[in-house]
Amino acid sequence: MLSGGGIVDKANVIKRIFAGLVLVGWIAGSPGCAGTSTRESTGEYIDDSVLTSKVKTAIYNDPMLKVLQINVETFKGVVQLSGFVDSPEAAARAVEVTRSVEGVKAVKNKMSVK
Repeated sequence: MLSGGGIVDKANVIKRIFAGLVLVGWIAGSPGCAGTSTRESTGEYIDDSVLTSKVKTAIYNDPMLKVLQINVETFKGVVQLSGFVDSPEAAARAVEVTRSVEGVKAVKNKMSVK
């Protein structure tokens, strides 16, 4: 014998399951973990952080450069150098050193000669 409450309970269960599936689909489809053209994925962010560290180390260890006035930022493997250098030759050397680091896809030179 079915009571009137049994049908209502089944409807509530179905609604809750449907709401849960919608929620799971929304979370899975959100760009929180996936990269876009303007946002890095979590993995890309970590890769870029490692790449930035490698470039900074390479610049610091170069005898012609050894400056801390060069800022290094990386987005999806593209490294941007900014800040100040003493000569155009130093800027060119910084770009050359950066290009030699494994994983660098491109270099944007935004450095200024002081």
